[in-house]
Amino acid sequence: MAQALLIVAVASPVLVLLSALGVRAGLLSLETGWSLLTLQVAWWLAWAGSAAALVAVVLALKDLRRLGLFALVAVLIAGAALAGFVWQKGRLAAGPVEHVSTDLEEIPGFGDLRDQRRGPGPGPAIGAEVCPGAQPVMRQVAPQTAGWALEQAGFRVRGFGVQRADGTRTGYWFGVTHDAVIRIRPGRTDIRVAARDGLPHGGEACRLATRISAALRTGE
Repeated sequence: MAQALLIVAVASPVLVLLSALGVRAGLLSLETGWSLLTLQVAWWLAWAGSAAALVAVVLALKDLRRLGLFALVAVLIAGAALAGFVWQKGRLAAGPVEHVSTDLEEIPGFGDLRDQRRGPGPGPAIGAEVCPGAQPVMRQVAPQTAGWALEQAGFRVRGFGVQRADGTRTGYWFGVTHDAVIRIRPGRTDIRVAARDGLPHGGEACRLATRISAALRTGE
């Protein structure tokens, strides 16, 4: 009985790990691995695991020497899983849309990256009103500086020229991809970052745009 309860307690984090590996290996789509299996199925398993851990504690009180360790492990794993989900759910709910531009009047284009940006996408861009760190640099930066700023934010530079630099960043666990472009003009350098999918990621695009903006200023 205690072993079965422990299995239920660890089911949620195990499913998250398998989902992430499945997406990274190309066996699952991001929508299936992240939206369905992780944010829905594993979320409910986290609650079931917490309930199983409580039952394990009750049973352990009757035979602490034999069942105490099982109960302790179940509580630690299930508690951590549920706490992680609560934190992540709140982060996703509070995060802005995964599409940020420092110029909403004339949003920088993705150029050659457009061929790879297929699907619904994250929706209309937001600016500094929602993402305060996404600020343009009010000068014309060197293309090499733009490429360096992308690398500092974790992007792989795909190309740069006199008027632009662009790159792609792929997350480790679920392979979530964000594209970034830096548009260089006399007197102003603008940034655009957007996820390739239309799913929430807790404001990751805003954080990435903020890092790029800060790196551009450091490189001045």
